[in-house]
Amino acid sequence: MKVDKVLVPLDGSPLAEMALPTAIELVRDSPDATLILLRAVEATTLPGIDPIEAQVAVVGEAESYLEGVAARLRDEGRSGVITSVWYSGAAEAIVDAARMCGVDMIVMSTHGRSGLRRVVLGSVAESVLHLTRTPILLVSAGGQLEASLGNGRVTRKASGRAHSVLTSAGPLGPARRR
Repeated sequence: MKVDKVLVPLDGSPLAEMALPTAIELVRDSPDATLILLRAVEATTLPGIDPIEAQVAVVGEAESYLEGVAARLRDEGRSGVITSVWYSGAAEAIVDAARMCGVDMIVMSTHGRSGLRRVVLGSVAESVLHLTRTPILLVSAGGQLEASLGNGRVTRKASGRAHSVLTSAGPLGPARRR
């Protein structure tokens, strides 16, 4: 599987940035590859207060954050880094951006919660898995990788590098929704 365009959703946290090394590794041998750094934002305001100022503020903060991350990657020699801020819920923004930008892969981090904690707290990664056909590579907080070929199911878990996960997942063929 050739990966030329990778979407990396970031929320400003160190956990989210754990996906960056894996995304960079995926495109390491493709100098013309593009990394799309995505941040989804929404402003919350009290009822009766004009939300425009808060909306402009969260978008501006997101743009500044993403440009800082992109500049750091460019300083490390990675060209082809672009940023994109979406005013939307995280899962919806990730799915829509992946579709509209025609990405080959979504690489994102996850807390790796399970059981009741996952049910109560929800999971952006879980929502994205169910809403997209784009292949996803999840990097858990513990450094474990999980791959999905876009069918909403995890196909392989590994502690190794992303390349080994993609190589072993590749022969499964095109993903189909059930």
